[in-house]
Amino acid sequence: MKTSPDTHVPLEGYGEPGWEEMLVRVREFHQKLRTRRSVRHFSDKYVAKDVIEGCVWAAGSAPSGANHQPWYFACVGSPEKKRQIREAAEAEERAFYAGRAGDEWLGALAPIGTDADKPYLETAPWLICIFAQRRGGVDAGDDNKNYYIHESVGIATGLLIAACHEAGLATLVHTPNPMNFLNEICGRPKTEKPFLILVVGHPAEDAVVPKHALKKKPLNEIIGFL
Repeated sequence: MKTSPDTHVPLEGYGEPGWEEMLVRVREFHQKLRTRRSVRHFSDKYVAKDVIEGCVWAAGSAPSGANHQPWYFACVGSPEKKRQIREAAEAEERAFYAGRAGDEWLGALAPIGTDADKPYLETAPWLICIFAQRRGGVDAGDDNKNYYIHESVGIATGLLIAACHEAGLATLVHTPNPMNFLNEICGRPKTEKPFLILVVGHPAEDAVVPKHALKKKPLNEIIGFL
Protein backbone atom coordinates (compact mmCIF):
# COMPACT_ATOMS: atom_id res chain seq x y z
CA MET A 1 0.00 0.00 0.00
CA LYS A 2 1.42 3.34 -1.08
CA THR A 3 1.11 6.19 1.40
CA SER A 4 2.51 9.68 1.67
CA PRO A 5 2.16 12.64 4.05
CA ASP A 6 0.14 14.36 1.33
CA THR A 7 -2.54 11.64 1.19
CA HIS A 8 -2.54 10.02 4.63
CA VAL A 9 -2.59 11.07 8.30
CA PRO A 10 -1.70 9.13 11.45
CA LEU A 11 -4.38 6.82 12.86
CA GLU A 12 -5.98 8.17 16.04
CA GLY A 13 -8.60 7.01 18.53
CA TYR A 14 -7.21 3.61 19.43
CA GLY A 15 -5.48 2.64 22.66
CA GLU A 16 -4.07 -0.70 23.72
CA PRO A 17 -6.36 -2.04 26.44
CA GLY A 18 -5.56 -5.42 27.92
CA TRP A 19 -7.74 -8.38 27.01
CA GLU A 20 -9.53 -8.16 30.36
CA GLU A 21 -10.66 -4.60 29.65
CA MET A 22 -11.59 -5.56 26.09
CA LEU A 23 -13.77 -8.34 27.44
CA VAL A 24 -15.45 -6.01 29.95
CA ARG A 25 -16.15 -3.45 27.24
CA VAL A 26 -17.63 -5.90 24.78
CA ARG A 27 -19.73 -7.64 27.44
CA GLU A 28 -21.14 -4.30 28.62
CA PHE A 29 -21.92 -3.39 25.03
CA HIS A 30 -23.63 -6.72 24.50
CA GLN A 31 -25.69 -6.32 27.67
CA LYS A 32 -27.01 -3.03 26.33
CA LEU A 33 -27.79 -4.31 22.85
CA ARG A 34 -29.42 -7.52 24.04
CA THR A 35 -32.33 -5.42 25.37
CA ARG A 36 -32.97 -3.92 21.94
CA ARG A 37 -36.36 -4.87 20.55
CA SER A 38 -38.35 -4.00 17.44
CA VAL A 39 -41.27 -1.99 18.84
CA ARG A 40 -44.69 -1.58 17.23
CA HIS A 41 -46.39 0.32 20.06
CA PHE A 42 -45.02 3.86 20.27
CA SER A 43 -45.77 6.85 22.45
CA ASP A 44 -46.12 10.30 20.91
CA LYS A 45 -43.74 11.62 23.59
CA TYR A 46 -41.45 14.37 22.34
CA VAL A 47 -37.92 13.50 21.19
CA ALA A 48 -35.60 16.45 20.61
CA LYS A 49 -34.30 17.06 17.11
CA ASP A 50 -30.78 17.29 18.54
CA VAL A 51 -31.00 13.68 19.75
CA ILE A 52 -31.98 12.44 16.29
CA GLU A 53 -29.21 14.54 14.79
CA GLY A 54 -26.69 12.95 17.14
CA CYS A 55 -27.83 9.44 16.20
CA VAL A 56 -27.52 10.21 12.50
CA TRP A 57 -24.11 11.74 13.12
CA ALA A 58 -23.02 8.41 14.61
CA ALA A 59 -24.45 6.54 11.61
CA GLY A 60 -22.45 8.78 9.29
CA SER A 61 -19.22 7.41 10.76
CA ALA A 62 -19.82 4.06 9.04
CA PRO A 63 -17.36 2.70 6.48
CA SER A 64 -18.40 2.89 2.84
CA GLY A 65 -17.18 1.98 -0.62
CA ALA A 66 -14.42 4.43 -1.64
CA ASN A 67 -15.58 6.57 1.32
CA HIS A 68 -18.38 7.96 -0.86
CA GLN A 69 -20.87 7.70 2.04
CA PRO A 70 -23.84 6.93 -0.26
CA TRP A 71 -26.61 7.62 2.22
CA TYR A 72 -29.12 10.29 3.07
CA PHE A 73 -31.30 10.37 6.20
CA ALA A 74 -34.56 12.27 5.76
CA CYS A 75 -35.82 12.80 9.32
CA VAL A 76 -39.57 13.30 9.16
CA GLY A 77 -41.26 14.91 12.16
CA SER A 78 -44.05 16.77 10.36
CA PRO A 79 -47.47 15.30 11.24
CA GLU A 80 -48.69 15.94 7.71
CA LYS A 81 -45.77 14.16 6.08
CA LYS A 82 -45.99 11.28 8.53
CA ARG A 83 -49.67 10.93 7.60
CA GLN A 84 -48.77 10.88 3.90
CA ILE A 85 -46.14 8.21 4.52
CA ARG A 86 -48.59 6.11 6.52
CA GLU A 87 -51.27 6.30 3.84
CA ALA A 88 -48.85 5.36 1.06
CA ALA A 89 -47.20 2.60 3.10
CA GLU A 90 -50.50 1.05 4.15
CA ALA A 91 -51.67 0.97 0.53
CA GLU A 92 -48.62 -1.14 -0.33
CA GLU A 93 -49.06 -3.24 2.80
CA ARG A 94 -52.67 -4.08 1.92
CA ALA A 95 -51.50 -5.43 -1.43
CA PHE A 96 -48.73 -7.32 0.35
CA TYR A 97 -51.04 -9.07 2.79
CA ALA A 98 -53.67 -9.66 0.10
CA GLY A 99 -51.38 -11.98 -1.81
CA ARG A 100 -48.28 -10.22 -3.10
CA ALA A 101 -46.19 -11.69 -0.29
CA GLY A 102 -46.97 -15.35 -0.92
CA ASP A 103 -47.99 -17.99 1.59
CA GLU A 104 -44.48 -18.83 2.81
CA TRP A 105 -43.62 -15.22 3.69
CA LEU A 106 -46.97 -14.66 5.35
CA GLY A 107 -46.45 -17.87 7.33
CA ALA A 108 -43.09 -16.61 8.54
CA LEU A 109 -44.69 -13.36 9.72
CA ALA A 110 -47.58 -15.06 11.50
CA PRO A 111 -45.79 -15.43 14.90
CA ILE A 112 -45.03 -11.68 14.85
CA GLY A 113 -48.71 -10.82 14.41
CA THR A 114 -48.28 -8.00 11.89
CA ASP A 115 -50.90 -6.75 9.44
CA ALA A 116 -51.45 -3.87 7.02
CA ASP A 117 -52.37 -1.35 9.74
CA LYS A 118 -49.35 0.80 10.69
CA PRO A 119 -50.53 3.46 13.18
CA TYR A 120 -47.03 3.88 14.59
CA LEU A 121 -46.04 5.68 11.39
CA GLU A 122 -48.05 8.63 12.69
CA THR A 123 -47.73 8.09 16.45
CA ALA A 124 -43.95 7.94 16.72
CA PRO A 125 -42.31 11.38 16.79
CA TRP A 126 -39.78 10.57 14.06
CA LEU A 127 -39.56 8.56 10.87
CA ILE A 128 -36.02 8.39 9.51
CA CYS A 129 -36.34 7.61 5.81
CA ILE A 130 -33.01 6.25 4.63
CA PHE A 131 -32.00 6.63 0.99
CA ALA A 132 -29.23 4.89 -0.92
CA GLN A 133 -27.47 7.17 -3.40
CA ARG A 134 -26.44 5.71 -6.75
CA ARG A 135 -24.16 8.63 -7.50
CA GLY A 136 -22.28 11.14 -5.37
CA GLY A 137 -18.96 11.38 -3.60
CA VAL A 138 -17.33 12.74 -0.51
CA ASP A 139 -17.69 16.41 -1.50
CA ALA A 140 -20.90 18.36 -2.09
CA GLY A 141 -21.78 18.39 -5.78
CA ASP A 142 -19.80 15.27 -6.67
CA ASP A 143 -21.45 13.11 -9.32
CA ASN A 144 -19.39 9.94 -9.29
CA LYS A 145 -20.57 6.35 -9.37
CA ASN A 146 -20.99 4.97 -5.86
CA TYR A 147 -19.79 1.48 -4.97
CA TYR A 148 -21.02 -1.18 -2.53
CA ILE A 149 -24.06 0.98 -1.97
CA HIS A 150 -26.36 -1.45 -0.13
CA GLU A 151 -23.54 -2.83 1.98
CA SER A 152 -22.51 0.69 2.99
CA VAL A 153 -26.03 1.90 3.75
CA GLY A 154 -26.79 -1.32 5.64
CA ILE A 155 -23.78 -0.82 7.92
CA ALA A 156 -24.73 2.83 8.53
CA THR A 157 -28.29 1.77 9.37
CA GLY A 158 -26.99 -0.74 11.91
CA LEU A 159 -24.97 1.98 13.61
CA LEU A 160 -28.02 4.24 13.58
CA ILE A 161 -30.15 1.61 15.32
CA ALA A 162 -27.41 1.05 17.92
CA ALA A 163 -27.09 4.81 18.49
CA CYS A 164 -30.84 5.19 18.97
CA HIS A 165 -30.83 2.34 21.49
CA GLU A 166 -27.90 3.91 23.33
CA ALA A 167 -29.90 7.15 23.52
CA GLY A 168 -32.79 5.27 25.15
CA LEU A 169 -35.05 5.23 22.11
CA ALA A 170 -37.03 2.38 20.59
CA THR A 171 -36.90 1.64 16.87
CA LEU A 172 -38.66 -0.36 14.20
CA VAL A 173 -37.45 -1.16 10.70
CA HIS A 174 -40.29 -0.77 8.20
CA THR A 175 -39.90 -1.75 4.56
CA PRO A 176 -43.06 -1.38 2.48
CA ASN A 177 -42.43 -2.58 -1.04
CA PRO A 178 -42.19 -0.62 -3.26
CA MET A 179 -41.19 2.57 -1.43
CA ASN A 180 -40.85 4.98 -4.35
CA PHE A 181 -43.47 7.23 -2.76
CA LEU A 182 -40.81 8.32 -0.27
CA ASN A 183 -38.85 10.20 -2.93
CA GLU A 184 -41.76 12.56 -3.58
CA ILE A 185 -42.81 12.97 0.04
CA CYS A 186 -39.24 13.60 1.23
CA GLY A 187 -38.21 15.64 -1.81
CA ARG A 188 -35.39 13.31 -2.83
CA PRO A 189 -34.17 12.83 -6.41
CA LYS A 190 -34.94 9.72 -8.43
CA THR A 191 -31.24 8.82 -8.38
CA GLU A 192 -31.72 7.88 -4.72
CA LYS A 193 -33.41 4.61 -3.83
CA PRO A 194 -35.42 4.32 -0.59
CA PHE A 195 -33.67 1.78 1.62
CA LEU A 196 -36.00 1.60 4.60
CA ILE A 197 -37.99 3.62 7.13
CA LEU A 198 -36.71 3.60 10.70
CA VAL A 199 -39.49 4.43 13.16
CA VAL A 200 -37.96 6.14 16.22
CA GLY A 201 -39.39 7.23 19.55
CA HIS A 202 -40.33 6.13 23.04
CA PRO A 203 -42.26 2.89 23.50
CA ALA A 204 -45.83 3.19 24.72
CA GLU A 205 -46.34 2.43 28.41
CA ASP A 206 -48.30 -0.70 27.51
CA ALA A 207 -45.95 -1.78 24.71
CA VAL A 208 -45.55 -5.50 24.17
CA VAL A 209 -43.33 -7.56 21.87
CA PRO A 210 -43.94 -11.00 20.35
CA LYS A 211 -42.49 -13.90 22.34
CA HIS A 212 -41.22 -15.22 19.03
CA ALA A 213 -38.94 -12.16 18.72
CA LEU A 214 -37.21 -12.94 22.02
CA LYS A 215 -35.69 -16.11 20.64
CA LYS A 216 -32.16 -15.44 19.43
CA LYS A 217 -29.82 -18.02 18.01
CA PRO A 218 -27.22 -19.22 20.53
CA LEU A 219 -23.64 -18.14 20.00
CA ASN A 220 -22.50 -21.58 18.84
CA GLU A 221 -24.92 -21.37 15.90
CA ILE A 222 -23.67 -18.04 14.61
CA ILE A 223 -19.91 -18.26 15.14
CA GLY A 224 -17.06 -20.43 13.97
CA PHE A 225 -13.30 -20.22 14.32
CA LEU A 226 -11.16 -21.61 11.48
